[in-house]
Amino acid sequence: MTQIDFIGIVREAVKHFDSSKRIVRIDDISAKVSTNHVYRIKFSDNNFIIAKLSYFGKFEHFVEDHSVINSLSNNLPAPFENVLARSLIKGNSLFVHRYTDSLIDAWIVFYRPMRVRQKLPKRLSEEQIKKLAKTFAQFHQACYSVRNTLPQSSKTMKIDIEHLLRILQTSLGQHDHRMHLDLIKEQCHLFLDNSDKLGADELDVIPVFVDWNIGNFSVTKNMMLYSRWDYDWFRVSSRMMDFYFFSRIVSDVGDQTIFSYDIDRFMEDRFIIFLKAYHEESPLTEKEIRYLPETYRFFLLNYVIKYGRYFFHEVFSNRLQMEACTQHLPSIEKKFSAEPLLDALFD
Repeated sequence: MTQIDFIGIVREAVKHFDSSKRIVRIDDISAKVSTNHVYRIKFSDNNFIIAKLSYFGKFEHFVEDHSVINSLSNNLPAPFENVLARSLIKGNSLFVHRYTDSLIDAWIVFYRPMRVRQKLPKRLSEEQIKKLAKTFAQFHQACYSVRNTLPQSSKTMKIDIEHLLRILQTSLGQHDHRMHLDLIKEQCHLFLDNSDKLGADELDVIPVFVDWNIGNFSVTKNMMLYSRWDYDWFRVSSRMMDFYFFSRIVSDVGDQTIFSYDIDRFMEDRFIIFLKAYHEESPLTEKEIRYLPETYRFFLLNYVIKYGRYFFHEVFSNRLQMEACTQHLPSIEKKFSAEPLLDALFD
């Protein structure tokens, strides 16, 4: 099997960025469950930068997402002005290097290194849940406050689901999902129909990072959000897209090495504690709460079914896709009820 020289691609990117830089060392610091590549590059002057390499999706979307993220990182007000990594600029533009050959079309963006404080414990206390809800609500408010200063994002949830439906019409899509083809199509149409009925297009959109697992961000000792990295699932969408992973953070189950994407976390008392504290800081609407199962459905369809082979190594993606089709997607209507959540917030 032909091996791709990712380190060589990174070296080429550095050369195109600044040919005067002398590289001393390149370390692979990629997360082991993801197929994306992240490298720490040390230079002869003892400075270092971070490189992110990706090779799935569309190059235009990669540039678009990182342009929005970089603007957001520069425009966020205090106390979140240093939460996001800043990308490197060449001239007046975000620097993105594209490498293409017969084997791969890969894209690289460089980041300044970030400071990290405390990571969350695997299981939070109720007081920690309330503090975390407050800081996430404030972060969402900060993102909302600068939304009109950011570059436009062309991706929408509807566009992504329609793309998945087109994939399912191809021979490759039909082969990859042959065991569950009809179910996936049905779930795509359920998402589109339910979103229309709820009037999801009327919901405010802000930058959201979706994948809030405890390995992707750090907090202060007072549980204020301090830094956030790993932007693989970034998009501009409803703030409710973040809430499934919020529910996982505060779940009674806690953080687990062997994980699954069940919907049960939404119905836990601990998630209601989180919702109430968030709601006190940044009020939620009934429409947003009723939209929660559709954000979960979208997460499974887009990030697990459509892109699972790229976000997870094969040993994880096969299991997660099977669970999504046989357990999680078919159980949404059976397991989720908005009423207990609405009662907790509005009674």
